[in-house]
Amino acid sequence: MICTENDQWAERCRIMSLHGISKDAWKRYTAEGSWYYEIIAAGYKYNMTDVAAAMGLAQLRRARAMFDRRREIALQYREAFSGCGELQVPHEGPGGNHAWHLYMLRLRLDRLTINRADFMEELKKRNIGASVHFIPLHIHPYYRETFGFRPDDLPVAHGEYLREVSLPIFSKMSDADVRSVIEAVLDIIDAHRK
Repeated sequence: MICTENDQWAERCRIMSLHGISKDAWKRYTAEGSWYYEIIAAGYKYNMTDVAAAMGLAQLRRARAMFDRRREIALQYREAFSGCGELQVPHEGPGGNHAWHLYMLRLRLDRLTINRADFMEELKKRNIGASVHFIPLHIHPYYRETFGFRPDDLPVAHGEYLREVSLPIFSKMSDADVRSVIEAVLDIIDAHRK
């Protein structure tokens, strides 16, 4: 979805979202429309299906409750991990409104005897499905091979990537699920603290 108050941008988005076809194409199935249309730009097929729209509308009705639950989970994580010197919790600035679609915990690797990959493996052993968001573009094969990037070309991005773990956070998590994640993280930290 794109929201804008700029009429030119909105018109451009409408055209580009349906193969670059002129706006008259939208009317071709109505009484005032015509079968004739023109492709005026190399566009895309970004119009959604009716099924996807129906699911989106159903989700929108639940959006506030889902957000509120993710925020509750994020607060539980913050409370559990803030006092742990081996972890850095996500920051929400004053006046901020974090979506909490991800909970990106960062490890202070200089205080641990394991690296992030081993930490992830330990979570997996405890049935905690964690991930990593996001792998910096410059270390992916395409960018390495096409542009010759090396990890140390963007040292901050690469360093943060090496210590980031995305913990489970979704509105259907029970409090017991959240406690399981917290216990697993703290257990791993206790076992691998320097």
